[in-house]
Amino acid sequence: MDRNHWPALPYSAWRETCINLQLRSQIVGKIRLARTPWLNHSWHVPLYLTARGLTTGPIPHDERVFQVDFDFIEHRLVVQSSDGRTESHALVEQPIADFYQAVMTLLRKCDLEVRINVVPNEVRDPIPFDVDRQHFAYDAPAVERFWRALLQVDRVFRQFRSGYLGKVSPVHFFWGSFDLAVTRFSGRPSSVLHSDAPPGLPLSVAREAYSHEVSSAGFWPGGGGVEDAAFYSYAYPQPAGFAQATVEPREAWFDKGLGEFLLPYEVVRNAPSPDETLLAFLQSTYRAAADRGAWDRDALECAMGVPGVPRSV
Repeated sequence: MDRNHWPALPYSAWRETCINLQLRSQIVGKIRLARTPWLNHSWHVPLYLTARGLTTGPIPHDERVFQVDFDFIEHRLVVQSSDGRTESHALVEQPIADFYQAVMTLLRKCDLEVRINVVPNEVRDPIPFDVDRQHFAYDAPAVERFWRALLQVDRVFRQFRSGYLGKVSPVHFFWGSFDLAVTRFSGRPSSVLHSDAPPGLPLSVAREAYSHEVSSAGFWPGGGGVEDAAFYSYAYPQPAGFAQATVEPREAWFDKGLGEFLLPYEVVRNAPSPDETLLAFLQSTYRAAADRGAWDRDALECAMGVPGVPRSV
C-alpha cells in the first residue's frame, strides 16, 4: 500500500503552520458565516474537502454567488464569482494581518462587500486578525500532507455516514475547532441544557449545536490537549456506562479529561487496513452511545451504501 495516502502527521513538526492554517481557515469560514442563512447545528459555517483543498461552497451575495477555495496543490487562495470574476493570492509565509488584508482585497476586486468579526473563535488568547503579526508560518509540504490525510478521513467518514437512516450531518470541516466531523442524531431532544462553550464561542451557539442527542466522531490534527493527530468519538448527553464501554481497536481509550474516546491517527495509518480500523472505531463507539442511550437502532440504521446500488426496502 502506498503510505502517502495516509501520510505521517507529527504535530510537533508543523505546529506553527497548523496554528496559522487554523487562523487562515477562520478568516475564510467567517466569510461564509457572514453571508449564509443559519442552519441547524451550525451546518452553514463549515468548509468541505475538494480534489485540491478546502472550499466554502457557494455563498449567496444578493443575486450573485461566490466561493472561496484553498488550493493546497498550487498553494493559492482563490475567490470565484458567478459573474465570471476570479482573483487569487499565494499561500506563503505571511503574518495573519497581511493575509487578512489580502483576502479582503480579493473580495473587493470581485465587487463583494463582506465584513467579518476579526476576533478568532475557539482559540486561547485570541489576537484580532487585522493586527496579528505573531502567526506567519506556512510549511507548504506539511499543509499538503494534512490535506491528503483529510481526504482519506473524509472518504471513510462518508462511508460510515451512509449506514444511517436517521438524521446525520454532512462530513464537514469546522474551522473554529479545526476538525473534520460527522454526527449522528437519535431523533430525541437533549435532556440536558448545554452549560459551557469553548473560548470565543457564544453559549447560544453551543446550546443550539447540542439541542438534541448526538453521537459525534471526528479527526483532529493535534494540539488542544491531544499530543498528535487523533480520531475522537463522544456522546451528548453522555449516557451512563459510556466511558466504560469496550471499543475497537484495542489501542483506543476513553480520555476522562476530554470526555471522549480517542484513537491515534498513527494506529490507523499503520494498520494493515486503515479503512477497516477506522470504521471499527466509528462503529463501536457509536454502538456504545446508542446502546447505552437506548436509541432505536432498528429504525435508525441500515447497511452502508454501495455505489450504484439503491438501498433495499
